Amino acid sequence: MTKFIFTADWDYVADGVMGGLSRGGMTREVYKGRMAAVLRGDVSLENNGGFVQIAFDLPANHTGFDASAWQGIKLEVCGNGALYDIRLRSLELTRPWQSYRAEFHAASTWQSIHIPFAELAPHRTESPLDLTKLRRIGILGIGREFHAEIAVASVGLYRG
Repeated sequence: MTKFIFTADWDYVADGVMGGLSRGGMTREVYKGRMAAVLRGDVSLENNGGFVQIAFDLPANHTGFDASAWQGIKLEVCGNGALYDIRLRSLELTRPWQSYRAEFHAASTWQSIHIPFAELAPHRTESPLDLTKLRRIGILGIGREFHAEIAVASVGLYRG
């Protein structure tokens, strides 16, 4: 299997950008034996909230990152057994609530998760996912009140 690994410069974002009350943060630390970006937070649905997120911009110029030669995304993750979202954004998406998304569980032991691009569902957009114009990848704890804890050791692309 061929793979490509991103060098991620993660940002933390929560629903406070829209008035929500979820709280959390991101650290870089050794988590269960592996260096990782670790998202921790308490997701609150109060005040129209409901998410905590870490995300990074893809290396690209003004035309976006071209992932069309790849089959999907590979994550190396460990967490608290909860359900999380991965979200991709492309250059065509102009609203912050638009994305292409899939759910996955972050088990309490390290695991490799493969998410085919074909399994990413468009959210609040009619535009099909254009793999030649990707710009951002996010990992979210979202949609229900819970304590999020997910460690991400790597994010990459795979084929084969």
